[in-house]
Amino acid sequence: MTIKTFIIEGMTCKNCIAHVERGIKAIPGVDEVISDLTNGQVRVSGNEIDNLKVKQSVEESGYIFKGEILNIARGSDIWFS
Repeated sequence: MTIKTFIIEGMTCKNCIAHVERGIKAIPGVDEVISDLTNGQVRVSGNEIDNLKVKQSVEESGYIFKGEILNIARGSDIWFS
């Protein structure tokens, strides 16, 4: 099981979260999606999570994919775009 956390801009309400989560959950290999509206983060768990497919889904939903947090355990803000 892989867990990745992504930075998403533009989510402002519960409907935004539902829209983003629904799109990401449709990606093969994704088991669970949990959004944090306050921090603009989405945690995705599953097998073989494809970052490019997550990015595409987020952007197709109308939001801005900023990248993955690479070192969340240490509270790092290192991420790719």
